[in-house]
Amino acid sequence: MTGAEPVKPGDPPQYRLLPRFLRHTASRWRSVVLAVEFSLLVLAVVLAVYLRFFTYEAPLQAYSSLWLQLARAAAFALFIMFGLTAMGLYQAHLRETWFGAVARQGLGFLLGATGLLVLYYVLPELALGRGVLGLALLTGFALIGLFRVASARLFDLEPLKRRVLVLGAGERAALIEQRLRRRADRRGFHVVGYVPQAHDKTCVPAEKLRHPDLPLAAWAQRERIDEIVVGPDERRGALPMDELLRCRQAGINLIDLVGFFERESGKIKLGLTDPSWLVFSGGFDSSLLRRLSKRAFDLVAAGLLLVLTAPALLAVALAIRLESGRGQPILYRQQRVGLNNREFTLVKFRSMRTDAERDGIAQWASKDDDRVTRTGRFIRRARLDELPQLWNILRGDMSVVGPRPERPQFVEHLAGKLRYYNLRHCVRPGLAGWAQLRYPYGASDDDALEKLKYDLFYVKNNNLLFDVLILIQTVEVVLFGRGVR
Repeated sequence: MTGAEPVKPGDPPQYRLLPRFLRHTASRWRSVVLAVEFSLLVLAVVLAVYLRFFTYEAPLQAYSSLWLQLARAAAFALFIMFGLTAMGLYQAHLRETWFGAVARQGLGFLLGATGLLVLYYVLPELALGRGVLGLALLTGFALIGLFRVASARLFDLEPLKRRVLVLGAGERAALIEQRLRRRADRRGFHVVGYVPQAHDKTCVPAEKLRHPDLPLAAWAQRERIDEIVVGPDERRGALPMDELLRCRQAGINLIDLVGFFERESGKIKLGLTDPSWLVFSGGFDSSLLRRLSKRAFDLVAAGLLLVLTAPALLAVALAIRLESGRGQPILYRQQRVGLNNREFTLVKFRSMRTDAERDGIAQWASKDDDRVTRTGRFIRRARLDELPQLWNILRGDMSVVGPRPERPQFVEHLAGKLRYYNLRHCVRPGLAGWAQLRYPYGASDDDALEKLKYDLFYVKNNNLLFDVLILIQTVEVVLFGRGVR
């Protein structure tokens, strides 16, 4: 259907004239934001050229040929968007005050401009003049800021959200109300209500229950439902399969509760997950092509990082030597668990006293840990203590992106307490990771459980593009010092 849908007696007023395809736009808001912001940044360059050369009769031609100018504008847009991505400004989960958002945007533009200067040194024909570049940065910053203010209001409009119906009203279905209750958690969808099933104990508020007066498919079409989340407490023999099939045929999306949580929260809800779901849900790509592409990405990224950070490596080594004196180790070696539960020796800069574990018992680092040296506190905050792990990546012990490698004592303890914990070892551990982006430093069993949800999401959904995005956004973690102990 491409036009406005006819008004029916039961329709909510705000949905009466809104076509279904427009409501689905909200579920793909990131794609819309990326396309619009790229266009705005290209426009910023064009405006900057006109502002800089407005006294000329033909400003664009006076500056360069049209095609070269468009290539310069596209390069400008891509590098600025790279900077914004590194600052986490395209993350759906980002919760930020207006001041924090402006600060992140400013740092994103600064990082993008730095990348542009490097590009201009390598490819001078793509360089914008200093005046044009300065005007483009100012104009682009203003355009992006205004668009983000407007889009935040636009995408929060209820008529643009997916209309979701939950099949079930028991303990499982009620988790949507409990875990996704904040406005920011429901940016892309609106829960129309919950349809109780025969074997469910009702656990959602009575005013949110729905009792269809028509067969489910007909009622869902009348109420303009876009998606049905299947989440009853008891599924065997209790689901209206014929009606769900009719819903699918009518273009209504169907998704189970675990998949819904995975998509909306970026982690796997372990309390709802059973082995059969993990087996049949898709993902877990371990094909030869994926393994080769990941290894090639690791070698290239680790090699480049090693070259770029060589001065920092030397500076940190010197600082540790000056603080600790001769005879004290600069590097710290520790056994960690890697791919397929094989142990390897991880290398880090030493950031704690040499007697940090004199009793021989492995300990998680705590906040303001008194075992950390002065140099160690700085390099931990800046994540410089992790740089020697680039050697582990080149050796094949680790990847650039993956779950955090843990010590054998912690793995043995957590594997006995947390279901599916060893699944995180079906990929190489990483220097950066999805869990490190989404959750602060883990120093308890509860923290380990939360991080496991994100680790399993990565293991299940990892691909080359996901790795690149995680690596870029890790810049935000380093600059803002999130999760440091």
